[in-house]
Amino acid sequence: MVFFLRKQISESLQKVLTGFAAGVMVAASFWSLLQPALDSSEGMGKLSFIPAAVGFIIGIGFLLLLDIVTPHMHMDKQVEGPKSGLKRTTKLILAVTLHNIPEGMAVGVVYAGWISGKSDISAAAALALALGIAIQNFPEGAIVSMPLRAEGMSKAKTFWYGVLSGIVEPIAAALTIIAASAVVPVLPYLLSFAAGAMMYVVVEELIPEMSEGKHSNIGTIAFAIGFVLMMILDVALG
Repeated sequence: MVFFLRKQISESLQKVLTGFAAGVMVAASFWSLLQPALDSSEGMGKLSFIPAAVGFIIGIGFLLLLDIVTPHMHMDKQVEGPKSGLKRTTKLILAVTLHNIPEGMAVGVVYAGWISGKSDISAAAALALALGIAIQNFPEGAIVSMPLRAEGMSKAKTFWYGVLSGIVEPIAAALTIIAASAVVPVLPYLLSFAAGAMMYVVVEELIPEMSEGKHSNIGTIAFAIGFVLMMILDVALG
C-alpha cells in the first residue's frame, strides 16, 4: 500500500483496516482456537472448560506483561520532531513484531494438532486459520508501514519494515510445528493461550483505535465484515 497510496493514510481508511483486522481476529480466536481447545478437553467432562479458561487467561497475561516491559503505544499517535519520530518508529515496529508472535504460534499450534492426528482439528480448519491470519495481516501491514511513510521514510524502507514486522509469524509457526511432540499433550492450553493473546491485541489496541474520533461506525461495519468472513472461512472449511 505504501507504493500506491499517499504518504498519509486517511482516518477513515485506518478505521476500516483496523476494524476489519479486529473482526477477523475475534472470529479466529473463537472458532479456530477456543472451540478446538474445548473439543480437545471433552474427556474431562464438566471440567472441560479448565484448559481453555487457564490458557486464555495466561495468554492475556503474557501480552499484558509484554506491554509493561516494552514501550507501549497506539499505532495512530502522531509524534513531532525527528528524534521523537525515530523513537516512535522503533516502538511501533517492536510493538507490532511482538504482537505478531502469538498469531504465528496460533497457526503452528493448529497445524501441530492436525499433524499429530490426536485432535479433532482437520487440515481444512488449520488452513482456515492460516487464511484468516493472512487476511488480517494485510491491514495490519498497512497500519504499520503507512505511518512510517508519513514520517518521511522512503517507500522501499517502509515496505521492508512492514515485511520484517511480520516475519516472526512463520518463524513462530515453524518452531511450534517442530515441537509438535511436546505441543500435543498441552494442545488445549496452547490453543486458548493464542486466543487470549489475540484477544488482548483486539481489546487493547484495535478496538480503541477504530472507535475513537468521528465516524467510528465505519470501523464497526468493517469489524462485522471481518468477523463474518472469518466465520464463513472457518465453518465452511472446517
